[in-house]
Parts: sequence; C-alpha cells; structure tokens
Amino acid sequence: LALRRAAARPRLLSRCASTAAKHEPDPQLDGYPQLPFVSRQRLTPYGWQDPLMRRNFGDALHEEEEVLSMWGPDIPPVAPSTAATHFLIAVSAFVGFGCLVRYGLLQDPPALRRQYPYGGLVTELGGLDENKARVGSVDEE
Repeated sequence: LALRRAAARPRLLSRCASTAAKHEPDPQLDGYPQLPFVSRQRLTPYGWQDPLMRRNFGDALHEEEEVLSMWGPDIPPVAPSTAATHFLIAVSAFVGFGCLVRYGLLQDPPALRRQYPYGGLVTELGGLDENKARVGSVDEE
C-alpha cells in the first residue's frame, strides 16, 4: 500500500529509469515483479514490520535494492541544479568581496618603490650569472 502511494508521488531524482520499462516486461526478470523505482528513504517510517528498513515480511525486493534501500545513497533534499546555483552565488559573493577589499578598500602605498638605474644594478651586484646556483656534477668512479 505504501509503495503504491510512493509510486504515485513525483519522482525527483530517479530519472534514470526508462519509460519503456513500464510498458514492456523486462525479459531478464523472467516473471519477477517490476517494482517502481522509489527509494525507501522517501517512504513514511510508520506502519512497517521492519521500520528501520521500511519493509514488511515477504515483500519482493527491487532489482536495484542496493541503491533504493535505506543504506543506499542519500537522496538530496535540494535539487542538484538548485544546489549548483546556490554554490555559484556563494562563490561569486566571496570573489566579489575579495575584489572589493583588494581594489576598493586597500590604499596605495604612501611612497613609490625604489627604482634602480641600469637594469636594477645587475652588473653592480655581480650579474645574474654570479647569483645562479651552481650545478653539481656527479663523478663516476
């Protein structure tokens, strides 16, 4: 009875079940009942012989019971598209706040940075070749 009520509800996340499976019997099931693709998490917790698993004794198991059982993946309370939209809004708010702080609220330094003539005193400090790390050689013996 509860499965029939749950099957009448709109399926939010279970869009992977094909509509052709409702009309044509699955030849691999060989007479096994084709149950609706409804997670046990969507069913009411009351009125079952086993309220933890939301099953009665003798109920037929769905062919994808490991996905639809209470121990299967949790069903999100918010649609994935809505969650992605909220996430993008939050990220854009943080990035916007960071840009506001960086470019709007921080002041420029009170003085200019020191500028050296002749390419930044490269020759006076010994040149770029003198400041490079020495390449170690491995002697083979």
